[in-house]
Amino acid sequence: MNHETIRANGKPSGALRSIPPLERFTPLTPHMAISPTVSVVVPAMNEAENLPHVFATLPQWIDEIILVDGNSVDDTVAVAKRLRPNVRVVTQTGKGKGDALAAGFAACTGDIIVMIDADGSTDGREIIQFVSALVAGADFVKGSRYASGGGSDDLTFTRTLGNKALTGLVNKIYGTQYSDLCYGYNAFWARHLGALNVDCDGFEVETLMNIRAAKAGLKIHEVPSHERCRIHGESNLRAVRDGLRVLRTIIREWRGGSTARLPEPRTATPAADQGAA
Repeated sequence: MNHETIRANGKPSGALRSIPPLERFTPLTPHMAISPTVSVVVPAMNEAENLPHVFATLPQWIDEIILVDGNSVDDTVAVAKRLRPNVRVVTQTGKGKGDALAAGFAACTGDIIVMIDADGSTDGREIIQFVSALVAGADFVKGSRYASGGGSDDLTFTRTLGNKALTGLVNKIYGTQYSDLCYGYNAFWARHLGALNVDCDGFEVETLMNIRAAKAGLKIHEVPSHERCRIHGESNLRAVRDGLRVLRTIIREWRGGSTARLPEPRTATPAADQGAA
């Protein structure tokens, strides 16, 4: 087959880049390999007790782990380096989850960026679902606790009610079909960092990224994810306080108008063009 052009009904449907050489592919399963490199960003502050569990779930084929340390007073950095000697540590200069993620994203060198939590609530073994969706043609992949196969051991009634109300508001404003707005397990192609432009400090960062992905016309896909309870320590999340921050973010982005949208592709990008085999 000519890898430069795909033909449908005898007609050329567009030029594709050449498939990378076989040595560029990283095996994920016996049936799937990819050529893009994958960076995982883990924002952490005083999570030394949780990191052994979190790092144990991360696949060995990940190319890069970026630990963003929020000036921890425990052994977070030492534990991370013991578990993964090749971990890259970024010391956060600001405060908040949004600020930490922005610092981590800036340090990534991979083609694909995955963001997970350091408290044990997100399962690194699910990363393959996010990466698979990206190499199949998505630009931005959202984990969803409400998609079929997803779930949560940690959602309270208040958080569930607030999340559904905020999700419905964003869907109405932006014409999206999100099922879970306020969840921190997401992945995207690094080339879209400019469109996402993370410039907030707190837990509203997931909402900001979801809105800006939609405003930029990115192809968004949801995958089911199961959220577990924090293993050790206490969460800094406060439902009412952070819910109001999310609401203010939604209003600010709406009042700010639409960003320039990317041109819509005539057909979905084939997996081979994204470096999957």
